[in-house]
Amino acid sequence: MTAFSLLLLVCHVSSAVKHTLKYYTTASSGVENQPEFVIVALVDGVQAAYCDGSNKILEAKQEWGRKVFDSDPQLYQRYSVECFENQPNLFKATISSLKQRFNHSTGVHTFQSVEGCEWDDTTGEVAGSVHYDYNGEDFIVFDVSTLTWVALKPQAFITKMSWDVQRARLKYNQRFITQICPDRLKTYLQHGRSSLLRTDRPSVSLLQKTPSSAVSCHATGFYPDRALMFWSKDGEEIHEGVEHGEILPNHDGTFQMSVDLNVSSAEDWRRYHCVFQFEGAEDRIITELDRRRIKTNWKEKPDHVTIPVVSAVVVLVLVIVMATAGGHHIHQKRREAEVSMELSETSSSSNMN
Repeated sequence: MTAFSLLLLVCHVSSAVKHTLKYYTTASSGVENQPEFVIVALVDGVQAAYCDGSNKILEAKQEWGRKVFDSDPQLYQRYSVECFENQPNLFKATISSLKQRFNHSTGVHTFQSVEGCEWDDTTGEVAGSVHYDYNGEDFIVFDVSTLTWVALKPQAFITKMSWDVQRARLKYNQRFITQICPDRLKTYLQHGRSSLLRTDRPSVSLLQKTPSSAVSCHATGFYPDRALMFWSKDGEEIHEGVEHGEILPNHDGTFQMSVDLNVSSAEDWRRYHCVFQFEGAEDRIITELDRRRIKTNWKEKPDHVTIPVVSAVVVLVLVIVMATAGGHHIHQKRREAEVSMELSETSSSSNMN
Protein backbone atom coordinates (compact mmCIF):
# COMPACT_ATOMS: atom_id res chain seq x y z
CA MET A 1 0.00 0.00 0.00
CA THR A 2 1.38 3.40 -0.99
CA ALA A 3 1.68 6.27 1.45
CA PHE A 4 -0.99 8.14 -0.51
CA SER A 5 -3.40 5.20 -0.30
CA LEU A 6 -2.72 4.87 3.41
CA LEU A 7 -3.48 8.58 3.86
CA LEU A 8 -6.79 8.17 2.02
CA LEU A 9 -7.66 5.20 4.22
CA VAL A 10 -6.93 7.12 7.41
CA CYS A 11 -8.97 10.11 6.25
CA HIS A 12 -11.88 7.86 5.30
CA VAL A 13 -11.87 6.10 8.64
CA SER A 14 -11.58 9.40 10.51
CA SER A 15 -14.68 10.83 8.80
CA ALA A 16 -16.85 7.76 9.47
CA VAL A 17 -19.25 9.08 12.10
CA LYS A 18 -22.93 8.97 12.96
CA HIS A 19 -24.97 12.10 12.32
CA THR A 20 -28.13 13.12 14.11
CA LEU A 21 -31.19 15.29 13.56
CA LYS A 22 -33.37 15.97 16.59
CA TYR A 23 -36.45 18.06 17.17
CA TYR A 24 -37.13 19.31 20.70
CA THR A 25 -40.76 20.42 21.07
CA THR A 26 -41.76 22.02 24.38
CA ALA A 27 -45.08 23.26 25.69
CA SER A 28 -45.10 25.00 29.05
CA SER A 29 -47.62 26.28 31.54
CA GLY A 30 -47.09 28.83 34.29
CA VAL A 31 -43.81 30.23 32.91
CA GLU A 32 -43.88 34.02 32.81
CA ASN A 33 -42.33 36.04 29.96
CA GLN A 34 -41.64 32.88 27.93
CA PRO A 35 -43.40 31.48 24.84
CA GLU A 36 -45.77 28.62 25.64
CA PHE A 37 -44.73 26.58 22.62
CA VAL A 38 -41.25 26.21 21.07
CA ILE A 39 -39.57 23.84 18.61
CA VAL A 40 -35.79 23.63 18.19
CA ALA A 41 -34.10 21.56 15.46
CA LEU A 42 -30.53 20.37 16.05
CA VAL A 43 -28.18 18.80 13.49
CA ASP A 44 -25.22 17.08 15.13
CA GLY A 45 -25.91 19.14 18.23
CA VAL A 46 -25.90 22.45 16.32
CA GLN A 47 -29.11 24.50 16.28
CA ALA A 48 -30.41 24.58 12.71
CA ALA A 49 -33.88 26.09 13.12
CA TYR A 50 -36.04 27.70 15.78
CA CYS A 51 -39.79 28.16 15.97
CA ASP A 52 -41.79 30.16 18.50
CA GLY A 53 -45.38 29.04 18.00
CA SER A 54 -46.76 31.57 20.46
CA ASN A 55 -45.34 34.57 18.59
CA LYS A 56 -45.38 33.01 15.09
CA ILE A 57 -41.60 33.12 14.59
CA LEU A 58 -39.81 30.60 12.38
CA GLU A 59 -36.16 31.14 11.43
CA ALA A 60 -33.01 29.30 10.42
CA LYS A 61 -30.12 29.70 12.83
CA GLN A 62 -27.26 28.85 10.45
CA GLU A 63 -26.35 29.90 6.93
CA TRP A 64 -26.69 26.30 5.76
CA GLY A 65 -30.10 26.17 7.46
CA ARG A 66 -31.24 29.14 5.41
CA LYS A 67 -29.98 27.40 2.27
CA VAL A 68 -32.14 24.39 3.09
CA PHE A 69 -35.24 26.59 3.40
CA ASP A 70 -34.36 28.45 0.20
CA SER A 71 -33.90 25.23 -1.75
CA ASP A 72 -37.09 23.66 -0.38
CA PRO A 73 -39.87 26.22 0.23
CA GLN A 74 -42.29 23.36 0.92
CA LEU A 75 -40.20 22.32 3.91
CA TYR A 76 -40.47 25.82 5.32
CA GLN A 77 -44.21 25.68 4.80
CA ARG A 78 -44.50 22.30 6.54
CA TYR A 79 -42.48 23.61 9.47
CA SER A 80 -44.81 26.62 9.68
CA VAL A 81 -47.96 24.51 9.75
CA GLU A 82 -46.56 22.15 12.36
CA CYS A 83 -45.24 24.92 14.59
CA PHE A 84 -48.03 27.47 14.27
CA GLU A 85 -51.09 25.20 14.04
CA ASN A 86 -50.91 21.41 14.50
CA GLN A 87 -48.42 20.89 17.30
CA PRO A 88 -49.42 23.80 19.59
CA ASN A 89 -53.02 22.59 19.72
CA LEU A 90 -51.98 18.99 20.44
CA PHE A 91 -49.44 19.92 23.11
CA LYS A 92 -51.65 22.43 24.89
CA ALA A 93 -54.52 19.96 25.07
CA THR A 94 -52.17 17.25 26.35
CA ILE A 95 -50.54 19.37 29.04
CA SER A 96 -53.96 20.51 30.25
CA SER A 97 -55.09 16.88 30.50
CA LEU A 98 -51.90 15.82 32.29
CA LYS A 99 -52.21 18.59 34.87
CA GLN A 100 -55.63 17.21 35.82
CA ARG A 101 -54.38 13.61 35.76
CA PHE A 102 -51.45 14.41 38.06
CA ASN A 103 -53.57 16.79 40.16
CA HIS A 104 -51.36 19.76 39.26
CA SER A 105 -53.51 22.84 39.47
CA THR A 106 -50.77 25.45 39.94
CA GLY A 107 -47.07 25.89 39.33
CA VAL A 108 -44.77 25.47 36.31
CA HIS A 109 -45.33 22.42 34.11
CA THR A 110 -43.82 21.25 30.81
CA PHE A 111 -44.63 18.65 28.20
CA GLN A 112 -41.79 17.90 25.79
CA SER A 113 -41.13 15.56 22.88
CA VAL A 114 -37.76 14.53 21.49
CA GLU A 115 -38.09 13.19 17.96
CA GLY A 116 -35.17 12.36 15.74
CA CYS A 117 -32.93 9.98 13.91
CA GLU A 118 -29.32 8.87 13.64
CA TRP A 119 -27.61 8.00 10.35
CA ASP A 120 -24.30 6.19 9.94
CA ASP A 121 -22.64 7.67 6.85
CA THR A 122 -20.51 4.52 6.43
CA THR A 123 -22.99 1.66 6.81
CA GLY A 124 -26.13 3.63 5.95
CA GLU A 125 -27.78 2.28 9.09
CA VAL A 126 -30.65 4.39 10.43
CA ALA A 127 -32.15 4.50 13.92
CA GLY A 128 -34.65 6.85 15.49
CA SER A 129 -37.09 7.50 18.29
CA VAL A 130 -40.11 9.50 19.39
CA HIS A 131 -40.14 10.16 23.13
CA TYR A 132 -42.28 12.31 25.43
CA ASP A 133 -41.54 13.76 28.89
CA TYR A 134 -43.80 15.42 31.44
CA ASN A 135 -42.11 17.83 33.85
CA GLY A 136 -38.71 16.48 32.81
CA GLU A 137 -39.55 12.81 33.54
CA ASP A 138 -40.09 9.97 31.07
CA PHE A 139 -43.75 9.64 30.14
CA ILE A 140 -44.34 7.66 26.94
CA VAL A 141 -42.22 6.37 24.02
CA PHE A 142 -43.00 5.06 20.54
CA ASP A 143 -41.99 1.47 19.66
CA VAL A 144 -41.31 1.48 15.93
CA SER A 145 -41.01 -2.32 15.76
CA THR A 146 -44.57 -2.91 17.02
CA LEU A 147 -46.14 0.42 16.01
CA THR A 148 -47.42 0.92 19.55
CA TRP A 149 -46.82 3.32 22.42
CA VAL A 150 -45.10 2.22 25.64
CA ALA A 151 -46.30 3.87 28.84
CA LEU A 152 -43.40 4.79 31.14
CA LYS A 153 -45.62 5.94 34.01
CA PRO A 154 -48.96 4.62 35.28
CA GLN A 155 -50.60 7.93 34.36
CA ALA A 156 -49.46 7.38 30.75
CA PHE A 157 -51.68 4.32 30.14
CA ILE A 158 -54.65 6.53 29.31
CA THR A 159 -52.54 8.34 26.70
CA LYS A 160 -51.26 5.02 25.33
CA MET A 161 -54.80 3.67 24.87
CA SER A 162 -55.82 6.84 23.06
CA TRP A 163 -52.75 7.08 20.79
CA ASP A 164 -52.57 3.37 19.93
CA VAL A 165 -55.80 3.59 17.94
CA GLN A 166 -54.60 6.54 15.85
CA ARG A 167 -53.31 4.37 13.00
CA ALA A 168 -52.45 7.23 10.66
CA ARG A 169 -50.26 8.83 13.32
CA LEU A 170 -48.54 5.50 14.06
CA LYS A 171 -47.73 5.04 10.37
CA TYR A 172 -46.45 8.62 10.14
CA ASN A 173 -44.12 8.10 13.11
CA GLN A 174 -42.73 4.97 11.46
CA ARG A 175 -42.16 6.82 8.19
CA PHE A 176 -40.67 9.79 10.05
CA ILE A 177 -38.05 7.60 11.76
CA THR A 178 -37.10 5.48 8.76
CA GLN A 179 -37.45 7.93 5.86
CA ILE A 180 -38.48 11.55 6.52
CA CYS A 181 -35.96 12.34 9.24
CA PRO A 182 -32.94 10.66 7.54
CA ASP A 183 -33.70 12.43 4.26
CA ARG A 184 -33.90 15.81 5.99
CA LEU A 185 -30.67 15.05 7.86
CA LYS A 186 -28.85 14.27 4.61
CA THR A 187 -30.14 17.52 3.12
CA TYR A 188 -28.81 19.51 6.06
CA LEU A 189 -25.47 17.74 5.81
CA GLN A 190 -25.26 18.44 2.09
CA HIS A 191 -25.81 22.19 2.51
CA GLY A 192 -23.70 22.44 5.68
CA ARG A 193 -20.90 20.15 4.60
CA SER A 194 -18.08 22.65 5.14
CA SER A 195 -19.26 23.26 8.71
CA LEU A 196 -20.97 20.05 9.84
CA LEU A 197 -18.52 17.58 8.28
CA ARG A 198 -15.34 19.30 9.40
CA THR A 199 -12.99 17.86 12.01
CA ASP A 200 -11.21 20.20 14.42
CA ARG A 201 -8.51 18.60 16.54
CA PRO A 202 -8.33 19.75 20.15
CA SER A 203 -5.65 21.41 22.19
CA VAL A 204 -4.82 19.07 25.09
CA SER A 205 -3.36 20.26 28.40
CA LEU A 206 -2.54 18.76 31.78
CA LEU A 207 -3.86 20.80 34.71
CA GLN A 208 -3.46 20.44 38.48
CA LYS A 209 -4.63 22.73 41.29
CA THR A 210 -2.29 21.50 44.03
CA PRO A 211 0.38 18.78 44.32
CA SER A 212 -2.11 16.51 46.12
CA SER A 213 -5.07 17.03 43.77
CA ALA A 214 -5.95 15.00 40.69
CA VAL A 215 -4.33 15.74 37.34
CA SER A 216 -6.93 16.85 34.81
CA CYS A 217 -6.43 16.12 31.13
CA HIS A 218 -8.34 18.91 29.38
CA ALA A 219 -9.16 18.94 25.66
CA THR A 220 -10.76 22.02 24.07
CA GLY A 221 -11.53 23.36 20.62
CA PHE A 222 -12.56 20.05 19.05
CA TYR A 223 -15.42 19.31 16.64
CA PRO A 224 -17.60 17.28 16.34
CA ASP A 225 -18.62 16.43 19.88
CA ARG A 226 -18.57 12.68 19.29
CA ALA A 227 -15.28 12.02 21.02
CA LEU A 228 -13.74 9.83 23.71
CA MET A 229 -11.07 10.64 26.26
CA PHE A 230 -9.58 8.35 28.90
CA TRP A 231 -6.46 7.56 30.94
CA SER A 232 -4.34 4.52 30.16
CA LYS A 233 -1.59 2.66 31.98
CA ASP A 234 0.91 0.61 29.97
CA GLY A 235 -1.37 1.10 26.95
CA GLU A 236 -4.54 -0.22 28.63
CA GLU A 237 -7.51 1.95 29.60
CA ILE A 238 -7.94 2.29 33.37
CA HIS A 239 -11.03 3.12 35.40
CA GLU A 240 -9.86 3.13 39.01
CA GLY A 241 -9.08 6.62 40.24
CA VAL A 242 -10.47 8.16 37.04
CA GLU A 243 -13.36 10.63 36.83
CA HIS A 244 -14.89 11.61 33.48
CA GLY A 245 -16.40 15.03 32.85
CA GLU A 246 -19.17 15.94 30.42
CA ILE A 247 -18.65 17.27 26.91
CA LEU A 248 -19.42 21.00 27.08
CA PRO A 249 -19.89 23.57 24.29
CA ASN A 250 -17.55 26.49 23.71
CA HIS A 251 -18.77 29.91 22.56
CA ASP A 252 -17.28 29.36 19.09
CA GLY A 253 -19.24 26.19 18.33
CA THR A 254 -16.46 23.78 19.33
CA PHE A 255 -16.43 21.58 22.42
CA GLN A 256 -14.36 20.80 25.50
CA MET A 257 -14.06 17.92 27.95
CA SER A 258 -11.87 16.72 30.83
CA VAL A 259 -10.91 13.46 32.49
CA ASP A 260 -9.23 13.46 35.91
CA LEU A 261 -6.67 11.00 37.28
CA ASN A 262 -5.94 10.53 40.99
CA VAL A 263 -2.14 10.46 41.06
CA SER A 264 -1.74 9.82 44.79
CA SER A 265 -1.09 6.12 44.13
CA ALA A 266 0.64 6.50 40.78
CA GLU A 267 4.13 4.98 40.92
CA ASP A 268 5.92 5.61 37.63
CA TRP A 269 4.21 8.51 35.90
CA ARG A 270 5.75 7.57 32.55
CA ARG A 271 3.42 4.56 32.41
CA TYR A 272 0.31 6.79 32.33
CA HIS A 273 -1.10 8.53 29.25
CA CYS A 274 -4.17 10.61 28.43
CA VAL A 275 -5.84 9.51 25.19
CA PHE A 276 -8.22 11.58 23.04
CA GLN A 277 -10.01 10.01 20.09
CA PHE A 278 -12.93 10.89 17.83
CA GLU A 279 -15.58 8.18 17.59
CA GLY A 280 -15.06 6.07 14.49
CA ALA A 281 -11.50 7.33 14.01
CA GLU A 282 -8.29 5.37 14.41
CA ASP A 283 -5.88 8.23 15.04
CA ARG A 284 -5.40 9.32 18.65
CA ILE A 285 -3.88 12.22 20.52
CA ILE A 286 -1.75 10.73 23.30
CA THR A 287 -0.34 12.88 26.10
CA GLU A 288 2.19 11.45 28.57
CA LEU A 289 1.73 12.18 32.27
CA ASP A 290 4.77 14.43 32.73
CA ARG A 291 5.28 16.79 35.69
CA ARG A 292 7.03 19.28 33.44
CA ARG A 293 3.91 19.63 31.23
CA ILE A 294 1.44 20.27 34.03
CA LYS A 295 0.00 23.78 34.20
CA THR A 296 -0.88 25.03 37.67
CA ASN A 297 -1.25 28.21 39.71
CA TRP A 298 0.68 26.55 42.52
CA LYS A 299 4.45 27.01 42.35
CA GLU A 300 6.78 24.63 44.19
CA LYS A 301 9.95 26.21 45.58
CA PRO A 302 13.07 24.35 44.44
CA ASP A 303 15.13 22.75 47.22
CA HIS A 304 18.33 24.55 46.20
CA VAL A 305 16.74 27.90 47.00
CA THR A 306 16.28 27.07 50.68
CA ILE A 307 19.92 27.25 51.85
CA PRO A 308 20.77 30.56 50.14
CA VAL A 309 17.59 32.13 51.48
CA VAL A 310 18.32 30.94 55.02
CA SER A 311 21.96 32.03 54.71
CA ALA A 312 20.90 35.44 53.50
CA VAL A 313 18.55 35.82 56.45
CA VAL A 314 21.31 34.78 58.91
CA VAL A 315 23.77 37.18 57.35
CA LEU A 316 21.20 39.98 57.50
CA VAL A 317 20.54 39.29 61.17
CA LEU A 318 24.29 39.26 61.92
CA VAL A 319 24.74 42.54 60.11
CA ILE A 320 21.95 44.10 62.15
CA VAL A 321 23.37 42.74 65.40
CA MET A 322 26.88 43.88 64.55
CA ALA A 323 25.64 47.26 63.49
CA THR A 324 23.69 47.63 66.71
CA ALA A 325 26.62 46.45 68.83
CA GLY A 326 29.05 48.70 66.96
CA GLY A 327 26.78 51.67 67.38
CA HIS A 328 26.42 50.98 71.09
CA HIS A 329 30.23 50.69 71.45
CA ILE A 330 30.82 54.00 69.67
CA HIS A 331 28.16 55.68 71.73
CA GLN A 332 29.74 54.34 74.93
CA LYS A 333 33.23 55.63 73.96
CA ARG A 334 31.76 59.02 73.06
CA ARG A 335 29.95 59.24 76.41
CA GLU A 336 33.14 58.33 78.34
CA ALA A 337 35.06 61.10 76.52
CA GLU A 338 32.37 63.67 77.35
CA VAL A 339 32.40 62.69 81.05
CA SER A 340 36.23 62.93 81.17
CA MET A 341 36.10 66.38 79.59
CA GLU A 342 33.47 67.53 82.07
CA LEU A 343 35.65 66.36 85.01
CA SER A 344 38.68 68.15 83.63
CA GLU A 345 36.75 71.41 83.25
CA THR A 346 35.41 71.11 86.79
CA SER A 347 38.87 70.53 88.22
CA SER A 348 40.29 73.57 86.34
CA SER A 349 37.51 75.78 87.56
CA SER A 350 38.16 74.77 91.15
CA ASN A 351 41.84 75.58 90.90
CA MET A 352 41.07 79.04 89.45
CA ASN A 353 38.84 79.87 92.37
